[in-house]
Amino acid sequence: MTYAFGRLSGLGNLTWHESDIGGGLMVGNPSISIEVSSYMCSLRRCKVQVGEVANSARAITSEILLKLYHYNHLPENWTIRAYQPGERMRGGSGNDLSRWGGGRVRRLLSAAYTVAFICMLHFDEVLKIQVHDLRVHDTQIVLHLPFRKLIKMAVYIKPFHLWPFSSSEAHLCPVRALAAWLKESKVTSGYLFRKIASGDRISEANSPMSSEQFLELFRNNLLDVDIDPTPYGTHSFRRGGCQFLHVEKHWSLRRICEWGGWSVEFTNMTIVKYLISSNDDPTEPREQFLNPNRQPMVKCSQCRRCCSCG
Repeated sequence: MTYAFGRLSGLGNLTWHESDIGGGLMVGNPSISIEVSSYMCSLRRCKVQVGEVANSARAITSEILLKLYHYNHLPENWTIRAYQPGERMRGGSGNDLSRWGGGRVRRLLSAAYTVAFICMLHFDEVLKIQVHDLRVHDTQIVLHLPFRKLIKMAVYIKPFHLWPFSSSEAHLCPVRALAAWLKESKVTSGYLFRKIASGDRISEANSPMSSEQFLELFRNNLLDVDIDPTPYGTHSFRRGGCQFLHVEKHWSLRRICEWGGWSVEFTNMTIVKYLISSNDDPTEPREQFLNPNRQPMVKCSQCRRCCSCG
């Protein structure tokens, strides 16, 4: 709703308020107001009281990341173009909605996608990563997060050791994506993922990209590959990464908890909420579960198996 009022209707991101000229004229974005915020909080409480369970953000899959990777790497999207004053991020044609971002923003998104997906991070954690949190050891990148949403003391936070993936999984490789972003952005200190200004320019101010700007760019990117962005949110990568490691990489639940820095106490079954949701796309039609003649799955790039029972 904020995106529709702000971008499509051109009302911006100012809080909804009365104009200085008076006369009861309201200006700004109607969705960004105290009244709307209060209403949404009350609506959520009412839904909880009647027993309604909110749907989680739909999980991003490795297949979707592959589509985004190929689209973003097309020459017309990946090429860095010189800045032209007065040109907005949507492109000079004005009506060409596909030109919402250039090569720099797509490199930033690729790096942010893969880090959030493989490390199963909240996106506010990803956007607060700073350059000094990264350590390069030969071909390995070690990510030291000084903060976690569920871990208050940095001494208990274990680093993520990221290794290059095979070429068949380049679309999931944080090492490749981070290298491409660092090389182009020239960011050597401060926040790794900076705000993106008009003309595909990186903000000079040391301030991180906001969750709102990232979500807008992410949803624009989904529209590029003809995917409805409505069910997806910033939590989609954390859920998608958890499912990818369990289903496609065959990691045990204990190993996933160890990697993600989650508690191994399974009494509250929090991890199940990441693995299973009615809002997710089914990996295989139910009617095909016991069909002995169903088509084989995609061949694994590591073990080369392609049978459904694998």
